[in-house]
Amino acid sequence: MVKEKFFKNRTAIITLISACLIVGVSMGIRQVFGLFHNFFIVDLDKTISEYGLAIAIQMLVWGLAAPIFGAWADKIGGSKVTIIAFIFFALGIYLLFSGSNGTISFQINLGLLIGIGLGGTAISVQVSETSKHFSSEHRSMAAGIVVACASVGYFFSPIYTHYALSEFGWRETLNSYLYFILFGIIAGFFLLPVKKLNKSNYNIEREQTIKEALKEAFSHKGYVLLTLGFFVCGFQITLVSAHIPGYIEHKGFEQWTAFAILSLIGVFNIFGTLSFGYLSGKYSKKKLLSILYSCRGVVMIIFLLLPAHTYNAMAFGIFFGFLWLSTIPPTNGIIAQIFGTKYLAMLYGIVFLSHQIGSFYGAYLGGYFFYKFGSYDYAWYISIALSLFAAIVHLPIDEKPVIRATKI
Repeated sequence: MVKEKFFKNRTAIITLISACLIVGVSMGIRQVFGLFHNFFIVDLDKTISEYGLAIAIQMLVWGLAAPIFGAWADKIGGSKVTIIAFIFFALGIYLLFSGSNGTISFQINLGLLIGIGLGGTAISVQVSETSKHFSSEHRSMAAGIVVACASVGYFFSPIYTHYALSEFGWRETLNSYLYFILFGIIAGFFLLPVKKLNKSNYNIEREQTIKEALKEAFSHKGYVLLTLGFFVCGFQITLVSAHIPGYIEHKGFEQWTAFAILSLIGVFNIFGTLSFGYLSGKYSKKKLLSILYSCRGVVMIIFLLLPAHTYNAMAFGIFFGFLWLSTIPPTNGIIAQIFGTKYLAMLYGIVFLSHQIGSFYGAYLGGYFFYKFGSYDYAWYISIALSLFAAIVHLPIDEKPVIRATKI
């Protein structure tokens, strides 16, 4: 048996590089808005509540926009969708530093416009469009490479932003992001479509409409279970990213510890996504997801039980970082394996919406429990329980491709 090449043609190489650059820009910028909250509060006269609401809106709009952009990408191509989404992204940032930022306009700029931009540039469309260029054996690995580039953005963007804020101020820093977005737009032109359907997928992709694809997906138990499981992923990573600084401070760690944890998460996520991308081409994807969520639960339990020591916090950043976005390659791979790649961006976008709903609750409940009880522990307990739920819910998924009757 002849082993398939990883890259089938030059188009696949160009598309993979393009997707990596797009995601690096988009996710890198998205990661650093928390560094601006004091400037928004002082210079724009915003409250912490208004800032938090804007970020919550951004998360939800990102999730709601993802399946819409995904369906659009499946129809007209990921390149056009990416460029249009980046324009919304740029408009939101431009208005933040130069436009009106009243109560409503601030929510529109930081929440709505940037959320729309993220919906078409932050992973879902790019991973799905890239996946269409690869065989089922290598598809998850290709997705892992794209997701790993998000971590490259996670790592470098805070470093650049910290420097720019200290040297130029927050308005000029936001202004400089427009050049990064311009670079992302240029990269978007090279997110190329597949010239013809992969023969291995042709038998399950013949002449299906969007309505039929949606009906088929939601009648498939595995797709519903996968959607429920991705809610857990969103809850957990947003709980950590939004509230680990507060948790660290509450537990008496040194202030730099929170920054170190988030940096370690960014670095080790690269290794995690590449590892699970590779393993997803070799082993059952649903079992990998079950193992991954189980490991998240174990890591959180150990972190809560161990003494509040810097070394323990660093270990948490390393191990949780390895599991951070490692859910994406097997999740995307299962959808493509079951339903084919014709509507992959749309179907993954719907699953991602569940992720963002989980993100909303992870951010909200962490703050709510601390406000109510003076502790983040209850949010952590829920997160651990959700790990068990996710570990169980993935196991009944039937990973076999659907068989469709030929239209006469």
